[in-house]
Amino acid sequence: MTDTENKNYIIALDQGTTSSRAIIFDRDANVVSSAQSEFVQHYPQPGWVEHDPMEIFATQTACMTKVLAQANLHHNQIAAIGITNQRETTVVWEKDTGRPIYNAVVWQCRRSTEICQQLKRDGLEDYIRDTTGLVIDPYFSGSKLKWILDHVEGSRKRARRGELLFGTVDSWLIWKFTGGKVHVT
Repeated sequence: MTDTENKNYIIALDQGTTSSRAIIFDRDANVVSSAQSEFVQHYPQPGWVEHDPMEIFATQTACMTKVLAQANLHHNQIAAIGITNQRETTVVWEKDTGRPIYNAVVWQCRRSTEICQQLKRDGLEDYIRDTTGLVIDPYFSGSKLKWILDHVEGSRKRARRGELLFGTVDSWLIWKFTGGKVHVT
């Protein structure tokens, strides 16, 4: 039996807004096992929503471990892992240590509303839409990243020195699961 013939399963990671999930599928797309774990939502101010990135990683890791154990499978039997996630939730972490410099700013968070309003007042609405295909809205990660760099002491200087990495939750998880070897989104 070749190595690829032994890899008969796929793990789907669903990193949602309120919980982490892992599901193992066989070659016929049948569910072999699944696990889910909720994590804490933080609301430091009205309209603000945050998650602890380390808790996201811990709950997602626990779910993966659980589904492998439930299915009596070893990681070398997994052909691929796919990740779905809450998209625009933003994480900034230290490149050398993997430690987040701030909680993840969740897609629902409206803290960057003023940043977006300023971009509109500066006449950048058409430019941003034409360049990115997106409207200016606090939903998107760009204004969340600016907020973090503006409000976490020393972060902008550290980013300029190349000490920090940024990504949405899928990027964060891939970076963590690869031991810091892969930074993609």
